[in-house]
Amino acid sequence: MTKNKFRKSKKPAQRDGKRMKKQAMIQAVIAAFQSAPKELFNYKQISNRIGVESQVQKLMIVDILYDLAADGFIAETDRGRYRLNNLGTIASGVFQRRSNGKNSFVPEDGGAPVFVAERNSGHAMHGDKVKVQLLAKRKGAEPEAEVMEVLERTEQTFVGKLQVAKGFAFLVTEDKTLANDIFIPRDKLRGGKDGDKAVVRIMEWPEGAKNPLGEVIDVLGKAGQNTAEMHAILAEFGLPYKYPAAVEKAADKIPEEIPEEEIARREDFRKVTTFTIDPRDAKDFDDALSVRKLPNGNREVGVHIADVTYYVKPESVIEREAASRATSVYLVDRTIPMLPERLGNLICSLRPDEEKLCFSVIFELDGNAEVKNYRIKRTVIRSDRRFTYEEAQQIIETGKGDFKEEILAMNELAGKLRARRFREGAINFDRYEVKFEIDENGKPLNVYFKEAKESNKLVEEFMLLANKTVAEFAGRAPKGKTPKTFVYRIHDLPDPDKMENFAEFVRRFGYKVKTEGQKSDVSKGINKLLDTVQGKPEENLIETLAIRAMQKARYSTANVGHYGLAFEYYAHFTSPIRRYPDMMAHRLLERYLAGGRSAAKARYEELCTHSSGMEQLAANAERASVKYKQVEFMSDKLGKVYDGVISGVTEWGLYVELNENKCEGLVPIRDLQDDYYEFDDKNYSLTGRRHKYQFRLGDPITIRVAQANLERKQLDFALA
Repeated sequence: MTKNKFRKSKKPAQRDGKRMKKQAMIQAVIAAFQSAPKELFNYKQISNRIGVESQVQKLMIVDILYDLAADGFIAETDRGRYRLNNLGTIASGVFQRRSNGKNSFVPEDGGAPVFVAERNSGHAMHGDKVKVQLLAKRKGAEPEAEVMEVLERTEQTFVGKLQVAKGFAFLVTEDKTLANDIFIPRDKLRGGKDGDKAVVRIMEWPEGAKNPLGEVIDVLGKAGQNTAEMHAILAEFGLPYKYPAAVEKAADKIPEEIPEEEIARREDFRKVTTFTIDPRDAKDFDDALSVRKLPNGNREVGVHIADVTYYVKPESVIEREAASRATSVYLVDRTIPMLPERLGNLICSLRPDEEKLCFSVIFELDGNAEVKNYRIKRTVIRSDRRFTYEEAQQIIETGKGDFKEEILAMNELAGKLRARRFREGAINFDRYEVKFEIDENGKPLNVYFKEAKESNKLVEEFMLLANKTVAEFAGRAPKGKTPKTFVYRIHDLPDPDKMENFAEFVRRFGYKVKTEGQKSDVSKGINKLLDTVQGKPEENLIETLAIRAMQKARYSTANVGHYGLAFEYYAHFTSPIRRYPDMMAHRLLERYLAGGRSAAKARYEELCTHSSGMEQLAANAERASVKYKQVEFMSDKLGKVYDGVISGVTEWGLYVELNENKCEGLVPIRDLQDDYYEFDDKNYSLTGRRHKYQFRLGDPITIRVAQANLERKQLDFALA
């Protein structure tokens, strides 16, 4: 394209009747990108912006965008969406390393990633801040950059298996950001032996050396041993796997006894019927429910939450550790707690027949579960009984057992709260969890599915009600006033493009789903679809894709509401033993209940961003531990044949989820040898070039277990 074409138009694009000439159209498109250099546009939005209405001209816009992207004037950041490519020839940003050699540079101004060949990477490590030279673009090739200088090194640690020879050692890692093994001098092994799992820090990567140079910072144990492997997963995601002694020591000094003057300051619930309902293996009970009938016939329900912030003081070592961890991590066979165990499992835990301090929301509910009044108070309770979900469920089903009247009354109220929530547009994602039965050595013996029953939903509804209420109390400001700073759990509207793709996909199965209209119209349409597919072979697949079309919930001081729950205000308040945002909510509530001024927003936003990031890391580690156990569980089933469903389609192969145990594995594309298969990301399919045979997401498929690789946490399947 000539330079002339890129000159900014000095006057509005000329129109000829309603049709715009192509040259004027190009100028108008360029001007549109230049007027909003940081915004993303697809062809419809650009057409709108420059006043193009006819379908023929809209198709011309598609061609113009393609040409401008090929010339490097704009960059396609994701499928069909473009932004101005305003990089100069020298730029700064973050280097992203990949073990397959497809390294990239992400400009700090947020432009599209640029490819960096291994020969041009200058040994920059993943996450380093770098300065690059953008290379002259070759015709038909993607833009490239060369690293000129590393501006800031990130602290790099890697997890892998040690290979120790006579004079030297290597760490062999499956890390996706490093293709090379790490060379370790003998004097930097810290007692690590051949075959040990270890954490290694990169010290340097000398120029001209093929491998980076590292030192062992921790030996986790023998590869294949359960604890070593679980700790390796945590270390891989940068999560802590042991508790600092100084923090444990500080927790040991906290007295269990509650001072009488503290009890006197609180509302006393010790004589009100109160109980906890938790999983069978739970040790940290952070919520309890109390219930009593009021003289007017209404019921008072107390949602009592462990008062963690009474014990954990701001700026203490326990506080700093909790803020840094931000969440407890739940792997298949263990919990890595956010708080020291003495606090989480003993002092704060709402154990039966023990006096405990709580932060409570107490509701007065009528027979229709309408909230007539509520109050937020610091309280003291004494739980009468610890129920497991199974025990509470049995009372609901049989009408017999301890506190049956209270449990049945609360279950009825919870049912009404739940029904109202769905009427108002909450989305019903009722997914089962895959759980493993494991022996004392961590070996998986069996797979079972955990479903949420009425007892789970009873607890869930009252926790949701408490979370919603405290968020509204803190966040709803009188007219003309700015709301005070608070920590919200927010969930934005679904991505319109993803919703459109989702609707297109489910049409194949003969279903319709609304993608436009009021918020609640879309969510009610999703609910209707989820109800319709229940019990059908495609149920799990459609539910998974519906979840993928949603945004991720996160923490923020900017309240946009919670789309999935259909709440205008929502926060996390009910799990302070295992989530730091709940501790923040407790502190802010205490401040505002005492008439305090608004807290500093920037500091809390920073903590929200950190907490959201740590939550994501914890979820990734949890998934990796499930994956590891799946591979371990299937490793003695090589050669066996199973029925499954295609759960993922990628350019490197098909992911298949087995019907019997929900274990997932990969059929590599190289093993589909009857044709040359091409990946179609829009239709989630692989299609044979010659025979046009198609493998599509959701298709039933029969496979044979070919390989179980514990190092890579990967199952390989072959078509049976």
